[in-house]
Amino acid sequence: MRPPRPIAARRSRRAHTALLHAALLIATCILSSDLAAAVIRVGPGEAFTRIADAAKAARDGDIVEILPGEYRGDVTVWHQKRLLIRGMGERPVLIADGKNAEGKAIWVIRNGDIRIENIAFQGARAADGNGAGIRFERGRLEVSNSSFVDNQVGLLTANFEEAELIIRDSLFAQAPRQPQPLPHLLYVGRIARFEISGSRFHQGYHGHLLKSRARHNDIRYNLLFDGPAGEASYEIDLPNGGLAFVIGNIIGQSAHTQNPVVVSYGAEGEAWPDSALYLSHNTLLSDRLTGTWFLRTFTDKLPGNVEVLGINNITAGIGAFTLAASGEFRGNVPLPPGGLLAPDALDFRPRGAKLLRHLTTPAGSARGVSLVPEAEFALPIGTRPLVPSPNGLPGALQNDF
Repeated sequence: MRPPRPIAARRSRRAHTALLHAALLIATCILSSDLAAAVIRVGPGEAFTRIADAAKAARDGDIVEILPGEYRGDVTVWHQKRLLIRGMGERPVLIADGKNAEGKAIWVIRNGDIRIENIAFQGARAADGNGAGIRFERGRLEVSNSSFVDNQVGLLTANFEEAELIIRDSLFAQAPRQPQPLPHLLYVGRIARFEISGSRFHQGYHGHLLKSRARHNDIRYNLLFDGPAGEASYEIDLPNGGLAFVIGNIIGQSAHTQNPVVVSYGAEGEAWPDSALYLSHNTLLSDRLTGTWFLRTFTDKLPGNVEVLGINNITAGIGAFTLAASGEFRGNVPLPPGGLLAPDALDFRPRGAKLLRHLTTPAGSARGVSLVPEAEFALPIGTRPLVPSPNGLPGALQNDF
């Protein structure tokens, strides 16, 4: 006869068995959910011809596929907790045509983990002047390979501090010519995290190309170049500070800009307890003939000991990089007007690249994040990867061929 097991051993075995049952139950629920997910198609000849009807029918975990074409006045609110919405083939175009959802936007994302791919948002208008292609309210939103053209605000978020927004390989362009409220191409509110890469901004009007109040900003490998027809104010505005990594971007101001500052940090004062700005390997340019502040920081309005680091950036045009900014700066190269090959043709490579390779300094890292560019912007939108090199160029473009 075996001796009885100790009470502790029996309890441990029961606890282990209970954990296994719980894990199996969770796995079964996830599998059942995935198996139950439906693919809902919208377009001519499909069960749904209007996106708004598909939005009402979709359940959590479904995939909504939108066929090519124009969808006029087809505005909606998405209430799902988890959803993939994607355009199929040639990018479908959502034209507001005088309509909006809840007086806000073409699409309102209420509160969920939502992915949007390959959709065009065009012509959003609202009575308050803030009609957006997308109004993102809560949750997590990821947007890729999409475009926002001729909207009062391309994409606008609410101010819920747990929200996250990720944008990749997208276009923001052609702000309407309204003086008030200012038509920003992208306006990120007080959310937890904002990331953007491989995206292009141009033709602003009085508002900013990119404005973010997020706690954490990761802005990499974008083309924010207003162009000859642009009349934007700031190209990047981070008015409440926060933690910001601005790496490998081409950031350019037109001759008709409404403000002599290209990148502004902290202008409206503290919103977050921790603020730091890291600018590495950016190319900043200005066509303004009366002088430019390529960077202006307002650290006196932010909590004490704000770290500002500018390393291996190129400035091209008439202006100053560090005059209106406090912080540590090294490896930065000022070029005169004409110092880039052909900005009007979107060729932002610096002249004299062989010489410039001798002026860079190791970018290193900050707060565990590498400041060395691992990609660069590639037209029309997107990025191409870079092979790290000890003889890198200053600025955003590492390939000088």
